[in-house]
Amino acid sequence: MRACVCLPTYNERENLEPMLRALAGVLGPNDRVLVIDDGSPDGTGEIAERLKTELGFVDVLHREQKEGLGRAYIAGFAWALEHGAELVLEMDCDFSHNPADVPRLIEAADDADLVLGSRYVAGGGTHNWSRVRRIISTGGSFYARTLLHVQIRDLTGGFKCYRCEVIEAIDPGTVSARGYAFQIETTYRALRANFRVEEIPIIFSDRAAGGSKMGKRIVLEAIWKVPLMKLGRWRPRVAADEDNREINSSK
Repeated sequence: MRACVCLPTYNERENLEPMLRALAGVLGPNDRVLVIDDGSPDGTGEIAERLKTELGFVDVLHREQKEGLGRAYIAGFAWALEHGAELVLEMDCDFSHNPADVPRLIEAADDADLVLGSRYVAGGGTHNWSRVRRIISTGGSFYARTLLHVQIRDLTGGFKCYRCEVIEAIDPGTVSARGYAFQIETTYRALRANFRVEEIPIIFSDRAAGGSKMGKRIVLEAIWKVPLMKLGRWRPRVAADEDNREINSSK
């Protein structure tokens, strides 16, 4: 398997089939999508099983209950590594992330170890966001960037492409955060391990169907956990080759 797109779902019955059919048009023959459903009561898991049978590139991982985005991604990463993926992607199922951008992230991984779809580099942006949400998002990235002393512009984004060796090194299973803080810490760990991190511009659109999963608890989690990341004693499982890798603070 070349690339595995991890697609967490919780009550996404309106979005899942359109998303998978959109991905069918952009993925290569050696790419797969893993739907990670956290026991959606709206039947999303059943739709995923139907599409697994109908489409040749879909796998489904059922989890009993909703435990947060971070836990879902950790389960997805483990599955992808176990099944031999070279690249592992994170993306939302609600079309906030454009499926047409997936090949761009995969292509950028030719020259980077972790590729971030970034709203806050030249050419990136957001669409249909309220002023409050924009302030929360940009403020969160600025807060994390300042405390952690890194140059990455979009630390809270969830559209990413990892080389498998990055996931093995950063040991995401030891990250306890569930929301924004999970995204911040996984990128921060990659930087600390001297992996090459690159940001490429994307346009992030607010969901058209279904309900938002963002809440005050997720925002507050990031506020108090970011300082702990700086103070933490985490070390990478596998050291990156410092002669061949540089921290790319990105444009």
